[in-house]
Amino acid sequence: MVDRPGLITPEIAERYGVSTHTVRNTWVPHPAWPAPAGKRGRYKEYDAQAVADFVRRYIERQAVELEPRRLYTAQQLEDAGIGIKAGTIRADLTRGRWPEPDDTEHGVNRWYGQTAMTAMTGRRSYRRGADS
Repeated sequence: MVDRPGLITPEIAERYGVSTHTVRNTWVPHPAWPAPAGKRGRYKEYDAQAVADFVRRYIERQAVELEPRRLYTAQQLEDAGIGIKAGTIRADLTRGRWPEPDDTEHGVNRWYGQTAMTAMTGRRSYRRGADS
């Protein structure tokens, strides 16, 4: 029998480009996080494939295709499933981390789908699963 490769918290953090704090305090407490497969030193060890499956399902942002020339409000972008909340878009806009709206008719900020998709390519990959 071949042992499956296991990962400990620092290795998981390095592999997925996050801090050990994120792994320990955000990922591990998640109800869908895999059970430990053993221990290595002072760390619990997790099956590498089970961790990859968790990250793919609950962390990685899913690509969403928006209509490039359609205008979307922040709420419509959230509803389209781009992976961030309308409130985050509005907050990031005030902090200069989201592009200026393409249209502000009647005081409503709206972005072309292409603008939103371009903005999303530069963001960190994470998403909350529907059952998280």
